[in-house]
Amino acid sequence: MKKIFISLSLLASISFFSQTITLDKIYSGYYRGKGISGISSLKNGENYVIIEPGGIAKYSYKTTKKDGNIVEGSFQSYIFNDDESKILLLKDSQPIYRHSFFGKYEVRDIKTGKSLQLNEGNFVQEPTFSPDGSKVAFVADNNLFYQDLNSGEIVKITEDGKKNQILNGLADWVYEEEFGHARLYEWTKNSDAIVFVKSNESEVPEMSIPIYGKQLYPSEMRFKYPKAGEKNSIVSAQLYRLDNAKTIALNLSNYKNYYIPNVYHTAKADEIILITSERLQNASDVLKVNTKTGNITKLFTESDKRWIDTDDVTLEFLDDNSFIWGAERDGNRHLYWYDQNGKLKKQITKGNWEVTNYYGYSPRTKEVFIQTTQNGSINKVVSKVNINTGKITILSEKAGTNSANFSQNYNYFIETSSSAAKPYTYVLKDGNGKTLKELQNNEEQLKKLEADNMATKEFFTIPNEVGDQMNAWIMKPKDFDPNKKYPLFMFQYSGPGSQQVTNSWDQGNGFWFNHLVQQGYIVACVDGRGTGYKGTEYKKVTYLNLGKYEIEDQIAAAKWFGKQSYINKDRIGIFGWSFGGYMASLALTKGADVFKTGIAVAPVTNWRYYDSVYTERFMRTPQENPAGYDDNSPTNYAQLLKGKFLLIHGTADDNVHFQNSMEFSEALIQNKKQFEFMAYPDKNHGIFGGNTRPQLYEKMTNFILENL
Repeated sequence: MKKIFISLSLLASISFFSQTITLDKIYSGYYRGKGISGISSLKNGENYVIIEPGGIAKYSYKTTKKDGNIVEGSFQSYIFNDDESKILLLKDSQPIYRHSFFGKYEVRDIKTGKSLQLNEGNFVQEPTFSPDGSKVAFVADNNLFYQDLNSGEIVKITEDGKKNQILNGLADWVYEEEFGHARLYEWTKNSDAIVFVKSNESEVPEMSIPIYGKQLYPSEMRFKYPKAGEKNSIVSAQLYRLDNAKTIALNLSNYKNYYIPNVYHTAKADEIILITSERLQNASDVLKVNTKTGNITKLFTESDKRWIDTDDVTLEFLDDNSFIWGAERDGNRHLYWYDQNGKLKKQITKGNWEVTNYYGYSPRTKEVFIQTTQNGSINKVVSKVNINTGKITILSEKAGTNSANFSQNYNYFIETSSSAAKPYTYVLKDGNGKTLKELQNNEEQLKKLEADNMATKEFFTIPNEVGDQMNAWIMKPKDFDPNKKYPLFMFQYSGPGSQQVTNSWDQGNGFWFNHLVQQGYIVACVDGRGTGYKGTEYKKVTYLNLGKYEIEDQIAAAKWFGKQSYINKDRIGIFGWSFGGYMASLALTKGADVFKTGIAVAPVTNWRYYDSVYTERFMRTPQENPAGYDDNSPTNYAQLLKGKFLLIHGTADDNVHFQNSMEFSEALIQNKKQFEFMAYPDKNHGIFGGNTRPQLYEKMTNFILENL
């Protein structure tokens, strides 16, 4: 019998006001939730500020009542100086890469209302106040500057900055993407010096991406992109002193110095911390710089037989210059306390759980405030632990995902919480976890979804072939019949340290998954080996073989589902984006006998094409580990494709290059494999803009309805 197919756009428009979750409703914003933007505690610990349509608003923790606006107007973000007498206001911005952007800023004196246009109103990057509030440093045209806020004078610290060659105080593409931030400079505590990283990327191979637009001839986007095994930027640490306007290079020759991912100041006036690493990222030096002399002291080296998470650093200096450090030494991520000379005082947190976020330390109560997985790997709780006794107390709800924004005196915090069944709520609590007042909830959002028959997630575990219990969730139709066999659509990401099976509100794909469930599918997700929050052994077993165990576990999960009475084992599909797209590509090749249908969005298809910092962290270089690269590349298994496969990529993806999908397509073509392909012109890794996302998700939905 020929399958009758109705256009989803027509179906959605017909059913917009019916009791179902439709694509039209999703993309019209019908289910959009509410949030609180830009929460920040004031120094007194008794007030907090948030961004509102009329300006930067001030609220009382005690009464939760608004005390007026700090400043009036429309701003995208703000930064206070240390004594909160001035505020740096972002008025306009243009995105560059994932974290970086060009911004136009205004500095305003809060008491007098006097304002100053930073850099004469021209675009800058990464501005920061000096700790004494008298100056703002910033980067423009790859050079580092500071502006005196009293005289307005702009001082140029460096002269050699040049696009695609020299960067001063600013991360290059791969640093920004993989170490997680764009700023690579820091003021000393007493505001008399700046330590910055100079990056020479002149020998880094250049990536060229065509930009089509509506031009007669396409233009080009050109930037430095070090692929696995290729040359990276040559980095050096520089010390600039304001008193003599001189810059000296710091001598790191006796230390690990291939990467310099992080720059911090300590609690002392004349000290800066550099965290450095060799190329393999299995050891990091923590170095203390004396900014008066330029002398360097190594505090300690953090090492691991596989890799250090160089993109996830926890470091805070206390008033006595002792410091708190996060590490995975005992098989889970925990906190350690060092004295000012780098001698370990004690391990602060212990247990078969992980510290997932660090909020700060209260010198009054001697307590550290953190987010942890104490109540199971799929839940996140807010806790406090006494740094001396080790006594730990959970301050939040024990189920779901809870995070906190603390007042600076730690007497209050605003808790943001959600679960798979409950959207975000914002609650004011005291420092002991007592609820004072609910600030905002999303009951209206939930009512709309429940009225449209929202399906809820069920959490459980699935065994893999080596006996691990993998976290999983499943979504079933409201009228689920255990005697019926349903097609299964699996979603995953699977990248190192990631987590998709989490008891939290899914504001992203969750609505789409509900739509699919209402079309008669079961949707499920499994976090296999390599994913996070289940200990370092589970996460790091994939070392040198990225993709091998991850796809084995997705295949094992699909087979397990196929044995369930309510799943049609001949109708199992899989979907993923980025690393998840890579996995979907492996599933339709290495797992071709198990998966009937797959959708891969922006996939890596050959790790040789991905960036150096990320790939080498988990795989070493292709020169050292060629088999690890080639044995897990979908391109090398194109001949195995059997099912229906949809490949999707943005042509201007600066992260996972379009080249990946082109090479995989060619391999499939030369093996006479039929597949569908969709290219999104001038779209980056996120594939969005205008009607792009609605069109993309309608295309994927139609593909599933026709082929699964």
